[in-house]
Amino acid sequence: MRYSPVKTAVIGYGFSAKTFHLPFIEAMDELVLTAISSSQTAAVTADYPTVTCFSDADSLLTDSDAELVIITAPNDVHFRLAKLALENGKHVIVEKPFVTKVEDGEALIALAEEKGLVLSVFHNRRWDGDFLTVKKLVEDGRLGEVKYFESHFDRFRPVVRQRWREMAEDGGGILFDLAPHLLDQALALFGKPQALTAQCMAMRPGAKTIDYYNLILHYPEHLVQLHSNLYSPEPNLRFKVLGSLGKYEKYGLDPQEDYLKAGVKPEQPAWAAEDAAHYGQLHQEDGSQIIPTELGGYQHYFAGVTDAIRLGTPNPVPAQEALLNIQLIQLALESSRLGQTMKVDA
Repeated sequence: MRYSPVKTAVIGYGFSAKTFHLPFIEAMDELVLTAISSSQTAAVTADYPTVTCFSDADSLLTDSDAELVIITAPNDVHFRLAKLALENGKHVIVEKPFVTKVEDGEALIALAEEKGLVLSVFHNRRWDGDFLTVKKLVEDGRLGEVKYFESHFDRFRPVVRQRWREMAEDGGGILFDLAPHLLDQALALFGKPQALTAQCMAMRPGAKTIDYYNLILHYPEHLVQLHSNLYSPEPNLRFKVLGSLGKYEKYGLDPQEDYLKAGVKPEQPAWAAEDAAHYGQLHQEDGSQIIPTELGGYQHYFAGVTDAIRLGTPNPVPAQEALLNIQLIQLALESSRLGQTMKVDA
């Protein structure tokens, strides 16, 4: 062991906490779970009898011995809880989206810098195997000069559900839920665009939040299209990349979420491997070939955060990078409202 485990607490005991965070805390030597806050006290105590359960987040943030707090609460309280955590001297991982307002993100970044604390945002899909495959193809030049990049996160949920993600006016809807994944990946590949054009709509009967978006990011030599809708039951296109030397296409989502939901423990590197039946294809003038998907693994994110805390190495997803997602989401709302292409500030 390179260093003592980081005492870690989780705010919330819903899908995100149980699927994307707790399995890694349990599996990794770098982390040790010390506290959870949730109104589901009986469930938490039954599942984690040796872990302190707080009935509310504020009590955990002020009274627990946690060094690192992971915030999986609803989007509209990310800012308040992260601010309280930093004020109490705790390192913070915030679930995406980082915040719902740019000025809130700027305030948190300034506070973390003042306190000398790590403030990171859980953009786990930088460690999706299919994204790592696209990244490698682009960086290795096998596609030549990229001219068009298309990325989807589509689902089939034609009926509105009574849950906060679909009801909340502040930070609800798939523009805040799914677009951060796609925006973060695009920005990791290509950096900040020059301009953005967006269509954002509430399509489903009774929808109170955005359930369809189509974003076009304008770069000097290529276009990026990011898309999500809730009317797609078929095997969905995930990536399509057109370049001067060929085209890469990939269908289906990275399998890690499904594995975790099925109870797979992220204890060995190969746990995240994708089945060969779902590999993408590279098409070039002289023929086509199957491209094995790179091995992903969300554990690399958590290892990066603990290294940043204990060793002072770079934060794997700095809040400054995640804030650009929020700036582009706000710009997308404005573009859609005005029906105009919006310039992105340099």
